Amino acid sequence: MRFRPTRRTRRWAIGTAVVLALAGANGPWLYRFSSDQYHEYKINQSGYKADNGHWDMVAMPKEFRLNTIHAALLHTGKVLLVAGSGNNAKNFDAKKFDTVLWDPDKNTFKKIPTPNDLFCTGHTQLADGRLLIAGGTKRYEKLQGDVTKAGGLLIVHNEDPDKPITLPAGTRFTGKSNGKTFVSKDPVLVQRAKKVFDKKTGRFLRTEAGLGRIYVEAEESGTQYETGTEDNYRVQGLKGTDARNVYGIAQKLALDKKDFQGIRDAYEFDPVAERYITVDPMNEARWYPTLTTLADGKVLALSGLDDIGQLVPGKNEVYDPKTKKWTYTKGIMQFPTYPAVFLLQNGKLFYSGSNAGYGPDNVGRDPGVWDFTSNKFTKIPGLSDPLEMETSGTVLLPPAQDEKYMVIGGGGVGESAKASKKTRIVDLKDPDPSFKDGPSLSDGTRYPEASVLPDDTLLISGGSKDYRGRGGSNLHQARIYDAKTGTMRRVADPEVGRNYHSGSLLLPDGRVVTFGGDSLFADKDDTKPGVFEQRIEIYTPPYLYKGGDHRPELGEGPKSLSRGGSGVFKSKDAASVKTARLIRPSATTHVTDIDQRSVALEVAKTADGVRVTVPKNRNLVPPGWYMLFVTDGEGVPSRAAWVEVP
Repeated sequence: MRFRPTRRTRRWAIGTAVVLALAGANGPWLYRFSSDQYHEYKINQSGYKADNGHWDMVAMPKEFRLNTIHAALLHTGKVLLVAGSGNNAKNFDAKKFDTVLWDPDKNTFKKIPTPNDLFCTGHTQLADGRLLIAGGTKRYEKLQGDVTKAGGLLIVHNEDPDKPITLPAGTRFTGKSNGKTFVSKDPVLVQRAKKVFDKKTGRFLRTEAGLGRIYVEAEESGTQYETGTEDNYRVQGLKGTDARNVYGIAQKLALDKKDFQGIRDAYEFDPVAERYITVDPMNEARWYPTLTTLADGKVLALSGLDDIGQLVPGKNEVYDPKTKKWTYTKGIMQFPTYPAVFLLQNGKLFYSGSNAGYGPDNVGRDPGVWDFTSNKFTKIPGLSDPLEMETSGTVLLPPAQDEKYMVIGGGGVGESAKASKKTRIVDLKDPDPSFKDGPSLSDGTRYPEASVLPDDTLLISGGSKDYRGRGGSNLHQARIYDAKTGTMRRVADPEVGRNYHSGSLLLPDGRVVTFGGDSLFADKDDTKPGVFEQRIEIYTPPYLYKGGDHRPELGEGPKSLSRGGSGVFKSKDAASVKTARLIRPSATTHVTDIDQRSVALEVAKTADGVRVTVPKNRNLVPPGWYMLFVTDGEGVPSRAAWVEVP
């Protein structure tokens, strides 16, 4: 049949011809317009898409747009987009907290009532398909110069061994030496003192005071209320023995920068009821925590800034989904905020060194393997650019059985302009593991987004060359890394620049969604304040253009698969199926995605479909819902089927 161009095609062709003709006649003044039009033409050609993929913007109605800080794929196929206050102090003051539930198939949106400021919380997938969310924001930071009242941490001591004491918010503390008065912002429970006895003789040795930590501020503004040294503080309003037993001690209380403060609150999001459910709060307040799912379905909460704005001092805790309660771990292990900590096949934990930055620059920065039961930490050598690990990304490369991790990019401590172009790979099956450099990026890259794909490749996109995109340094680039060959190549460029507060996740149809971006400035000269990037962009990888409209079909099959067990799924394309992968859905924020992993399954043909077999190792396949993809010999994946591994 003879090809007949559509009216739109004819109009475009005529317009292009005219532009090219004018460009030839008029030179440079039309060059940019013509090159932009040619670029648009080029990226929409079928051959280009088959090699490089394609980016599309999500049509999102204005009333549903939000500053997406966190995103998680639910087993309903919908995506939970969480902003909380969205790094907007005005929203925080107004208690305007946002969550939107997005259905990518129908492109529909639903606002979800948000119970607290879940800005900079932690989250992970639970075994029953709910999403655990813990921590968030109690107070926004104040930069030096914006702080008007001297303040800081005060430790309340209680020397009474018979009873604890609670001091309400608004309690006034007056320095014995400096005479200055400070007021508590929150209530504080101070435990009773502990009597210490000699273990051998039973003889009483001493009394150790119970302690409580509280943030205090001066009653009035001004530099005259700052203190320079440690002082003891009398608690106003106490009488009798309480006045003698209870007192405060504070170091310097000043107009210095005040960091964010965290909350203890925890919730489960129910994907079926589509609502938040309150569970018991954590023992520690946490802002910027990591949640890592363990083999038994319990969840380990790590790091974070506490309710005073200080790094939680290694007091990690575990959530039990059955009891909805938290218990401290026996060992103490301190990490910077949002540490990239993953469950290994032997039950130990791997810390890659990737983090979000808050915390001392000499504590908890070295990568290694953590024996969770003995609290022993073994460092792993060989990491290149070890001082540029903040805002780096870490991914468990596919398939998960290989136990190879890639660390991507990163930057110097704090607001440093340093950024690494390195990728580093470590093989944890090696009896003596060490990091080796993988293929380099073209530029130093902070905040790289990375999503595992069903064909055992990895999409790396976005990021910026400087802190929060400073100096117009956003990288409009994307690459695909092939885990089988160890090679990386440039693919289609995204339109939207992403940096701080950004992320990406794999959808059940094989595409990747990217969100967020919180540039510090909106221009290259760093003169205009940045605006949070609310657009959502979707990348369609090359494999979805290879077979035209045809891709392997994965039909009816079991909704649940057991470890070591098999399941048969109908497929009219069984003859072409080569691989099968279980991919755990993402829960991502701040370039931290502990959940995503792609597990290789044994696959065999049946009379009318395929049989897949799940590995037995519970550490390799933690309990939960997974996307099951099958892929043909060309690397084209099916649409995923959701299956539960109890």
